[in-house]
Amino acid sequence: MYLSCVRAENFRIFGSAPGEADAQDNRLNLELGRGTNVLVGENDSGKSAIIDAIRICLLTTAADFYRITRDDFHVGPTGRATAFTITCGFADLTVEEQATFLEHVTTDRDGIAHLFVTVQAESMDPLRPQRISVTTRTGSDGSGPTLDGAARELLKATYLRPLRDAEAELRSGRGSRLSQILAGYPAMNAQEVDDFNQEDDSASTLVGILRRAEYHLSQNSSVAAAVDDINNNYLSNFAIGTDSLQGEITVSGDATLARALERLELALSPEKGEWTRRGLGYNNALFMAAELLLLGTSELAPLLLIEEPEAHLHPQLQARIMDLLQKRTQIDETSDSSTTPVQVLLTTHSPNLASAIPVEHLTLVARGRTFQLTPELTRLDKSDYAFLTRFLDVTKAGLFFARAVVVVEGDAEAIFLPALAAATGKSFNESGVAVVNVGTVGLFRYSRIFQREGEQIPVAVACIRDRDLVPEGTPDEMRRKLKCAAEMTPQGIAEHCAKLKLDDGGNVKTFVSDHWTFEYDLAAASWEMATLMHQAVKAAVKSKSDWPDADTLATSDTAAAKQVAQWKDEGKTLETIAIDIYKPLRMDRASKAIAAQHAARLLETTVITEEHLPTYLVEALAHLRSEARR
Repeated sequence: MYLSCVRAENFRIFGSAPGEADAQDNRLNLELGRGTNVLVGENDSGKSAIIDAIRICLLTTAADFYRITRDDFHVGPTGRATAFTITCGFADLTVEEQATFLEHVTTDRDGIAHLFVTVQAESMDPLRPQRISVTTRTGSDGSGPTLDGAARELLKATYLRPLRDAEAELRSGRGSRLSQILAGYPAMNAQEVDDFNQEDDSASTLVGILRRAEYHLSQNSSVAAAVDDINNNYLSNFAIGTDSLQGEITVSGDATLARALERLELALSPEKGEWTRRGLGYNNALFMAAELLLLGTSELAPLLLIEEPEAHLHPQLQARIMDLLQKRTQIDETSDSSTTPVQVLLTTHSPNLASAIPVEHLTLVARGRTFQLTPELTRLDKSDYAFLTRFLDVTKAGLFFARAVVVVEGDAEAIFLPALAAATGKSFNESGVAVVNVGTVGLFRYSRIFQREGEQIPVAVACIRDRDLVPEGTPDEMRRKLKCAAEMTPQGIAEHCAKLKLDDGGNVKTFVSDHWTFEYDLAAASWEMATLMHQAVKAAVKSKSDWPDADTLATSDTAAAKQVAQWKDEGKTLETIAIDIYKPLRMDRASKAIAAQHAARLLETTVITEEHLPTYLVEALAHLRSEARR
C-alpha cells in the first residue's frame, strides 16, 4: 500500500470549505502517486505545511516529536479557527495489509479497501492556547476506531528536515539517529545475543563484543588502579552506617544491542588515509543513504519525506540524488530484490531538481492551493510531456517558483523586457516574474503547464509573440515571404492574430505585436523609443566584430540620436523610420541579442514610461503585474 492522499482543513495556510466569508475552497486535497512526488512553488505557499500535516498524522521514525501549537490553526477572514483536521489515506492494500489493519480498514462501494488516519485537534481554552485536545482515529471521516500505538508505529514516515545537520545525526550517542536506523536493519536481529566466551576470549555479535570490551577494560591495570583509588580513598568516605558504595568503570551501563549501536557512528572514509572533516554536501548525501537503508527494509508503505534535498548540494550532486531517489521508487516488486520500493514526497526550491523530474510528477503549490501536473488535469498532451522532459532545463524551470511568467520567443525579448519593466514601474524581480525564453518553437508547450480544467493556477502567464506582418513600404529584401498588412483586410488581420492566440485560456494570455516584430514595434511606438532603438542597433553593428570602448559607444549614441531628430524634422513618420532602424537586424548585419543588451544599457540613462511603449507590451506588463500583486 502507499499514501494516496492528504487532506487538511483549517491547518496553517489551508482553510475550510466555501462559506459566506470565503467563496473559495481553501482546504488541502492532494492526491499522491506511489513513486516520486515533488512539491514546487514559492516560499510560504504551503509546501512545508503539507509535509508537517503528514508528520502530525503518521508520526516519523526519528526521535523528533511535532508539538501542535496555536500557530497551526488557520487564520481566515473570521479569525483563527478553533479546530483542524488532517487525514492521510492509503490505497492498494494487499490482503495481508488488510488483515494487519482489519478493524481500521474502510471499504468503498466498489469493494475496494482503504486505510484512513485522521487527526483532529481542538483548542480547549482561548486563554490557554497550549491546551489542545488531539485525537487520532480511522475512517474516511475520522469516525472509525482509535488507531492504537502498535498500528500507528507501522505507518511511521521517515522525515529529513531542511537545513539538517547530517554530521551530527550520524554521530554516536544515546538515542542517536544512526542507532535507530541500524536497529531496524534485519541483519542486526542476530546481534543482540551475548556470545562472549571468557575462556577463549572470543565474541562475534555486537553485544558479545561489547561484553568482551567491558571485561578487558576491567582487567586494565590503569583502570583498576583508578577504580580502587575512587572506591577506597573517596567513595567509601561517603558511606553511612553499614552502607557499601562501590563504583566500576564500564563501556556502557548495560550491555545490550541498543547500547552497542549507540557506540557506532557513520562517517565518510578518508580520501588519503588520514581523517579530516568533509563538507556538508557529502555528509548530507551519506545521511540520505543511511535513511534509505532503513526504508528499504520496511514492509509496510515506506514513505520518505524530504524538505529541500538540495541543501548543501551542488547541481550535479542534486541530480545524482534525484536519480537515486527515482530509482528507489521504481524497484520491480516481482524481482528477487530484498529492498522495498519507496514512496518519496519532497519539497524543493531548486530549478535543478524541478527540471530533473518528469513534469507529471510535479505538484505546483501556489498560495495555499495544490495543482498536480498529471496528464488528466492539465491541457498538456502526451507529446508536450515528452517535449518538456527533453527541453525543460534549469533556466526554464524557474517558472515553477514564480508569481507570474512571461514566455518569449528570443534572446532579445528575454534581455530587454526585464529592463523595460524596471524602467517603467516595477522590476520583474520585485514582482516575482520569471522570463522563459523558448526560442522559435514550443511556446505553448510551456504555457499549457498553467492551464487546466476547473480551478486555474493563480499564476499569470504572458506569451509575447510577433505578428510578422510587414508594414507598407517594406523592401522586398526585408519582407521575404511575409505577408504585408496593407494587402490584407481588417478581418484577415484579425483572423491572423486570432490564430496566434489560439491556445489562450485561464490566466494564460498571448500578446501579439502591434505591427511586425519586437524590435520594429519598439522603434515605431514613439520618438523616444525610436531614438533608443536606433542607438542600440547602431551600437550592435559596431559590436559585431569587436566590442567598442566607452568613447566609441558614446559617439555612436550621439550620432544616432541626431539622425532620429533629423528624420523627425523632415516630417518622416515613425512607421517609415522604424523600417530603416530595424533593417540591420533583419539583414543579419547585427545581433538582436546584442542590440537588446545595448538597449538595456541605454535605459539606465533614458527616461522611458509606458506611454512610450507599444500597446501590446503595456497590456502584457499590466497582466503580469495584476496577478503578481494578489
